[in-house]
Amino acid sequence: MQAQILAPAAVLVVWTLIVLFWIIPARFGAIAKLADKSALAAKQGARGADLEGAIPDKANWPAHNHTHLHEQPTLFYATVLILAVMGPAALDVTLAWVYVGLRIVHSLWQNLVNAVPVRFALFLASTTALIVLAVRAVMATLLANPSVLPA
Repeated sequence: MQAQILAPAAVLVVWTLIVLFWIIPARFGAIAKLADKSALAAKQGARGADLEGAIPDKANWPAHNHTHLHEQPTLFYATVLILAVMGPAALDVTLAWVYVGLRIVHSLWQNLVNAVPVRFALFLASTTALIVLAVRAVMATLLANPSVLPA
């Protein structure tokens, strides 16, 4: 396996954990500042989603982003593993780093500013990098076994 293609995936895992820990001060800080805590869910087994509307939106942004880091990046992890097994090209490694860099910038933007047009542009750019990586993974697997190609 080629370790250099796995490094961006490892960095994205660590970044996801950083965002997880970002939720704690964001939400608990907002809860501590509430003058009237009666708006908080008093039910047993309350979840983070129960804080929507009860605390400022900005305090929930890291949690929203953390959820996003468990959605599309799962495709990235699978793609990277396929390429690692098949033997990635230098372009694959570069695209993986581009994807991770854009996801980190997307996280920072969503957690700190959250202006949707810029956030969408970052999402679109990272998605484009992922699409190219995924197509390259398909090509690597199909071309590695000529028997699956039409005669």
